[in-house]
Amino acid sequence: MSGTEKEPGTAENPEEPVTAEEPGTPEAAGTAGTAKGPKDPGAAKEPEKPEKPGPAKKRAAARRPAGRPRRLDPDAMVAITRRIIEEEGVNALSMRRVAKELGSTPMALYHYVRDKDELLMLTLSGTAAAFPRPELPEDPRERLVAVAAHMHGILARLPWVLDVLALGGLTDRNALWMVEEIVDSAIACGLSPARAVRAYGAIWNYVYGDLTFRRAADRRAENPPSRRYFPEMVTEEDAAELPRLVEIKDRWREYVADYEVVEELDAIVEGLLARGTAPGRNTPSA
Repeated sequence: MSGTEKEPGTAENPEEPVTAEEPGTPEAAGTAGTAKGPKDPGAAKEPEKPEKPGPAKKRAAARRPAGRPRRLDPDAMVAITRRIIEEEGVNALSMRRVAKELGSTPMALYHYVRDKDELLMLTLSGTAAAFPRPELPEDPRERLVAVAAHMHGILARLPWVLDVLALGGLTDRNALWMVEEIVDSAIACGLSPARAVRAYGAIWNYVYGDLTFRRAADRRAENPPSRRYFPEMVTEEDAAELPRLVEIKDRWREYVADYEVVEELDAIVEGLLARGTAPGRNTPSA
């Protein structure tokens, strides 16, 4: 034997068993559970990680048809369209704007209307029907004036409609009875169909122009401009060039205020019928 004994468990004496670390020591804690062996059936299982979709699954998802768009309320569409026109004008209206306020998308809106014009037509629809038809006189001339005055009265209460009608080609089908009555009454008064249609055009131009200028005057009254408009822009210095306007400029607004729509329409109708029924002026093609 040598003079020193080998300690059990050392490399020099591999036959001796190595003692395990005491539980609770850092070494034991670091190695706990690392040894492979049978799993405890009562132990909690680790959640499985979701499988990432491969290229094939992504392509299949892309080919999957999209669901039907959320149903929109046509009444809400009309209400929003009308509010935008009333508050900001027809130029502020767009399909994207309406869809956004509905909490939807323009594509969903296109399932209900083809374009902006159809949306405007939908908004116009029913506006005239909201006003009861007046009792009309039997005499065609009086009937013509009464219908024209009724049309003026409706549009005076719905100024936003003027902005839509100014786009041209758009109208409310429920308002066509007024066009029918005016043309029919004009023909009954002796005008040819061609002159009756032109008479309606003259009456419509008066109604539209009168209401447009009234709206402009109301806006200026609410926000007085810094510059001078007619008739204030006319001064005594214009007497040589504009003698009649200088003479009556100070009473111009007084004269304009004393203005009855029905009387003016009556005068227009009188002139249209007098010219259209004059001898030799009312040929079938005229």
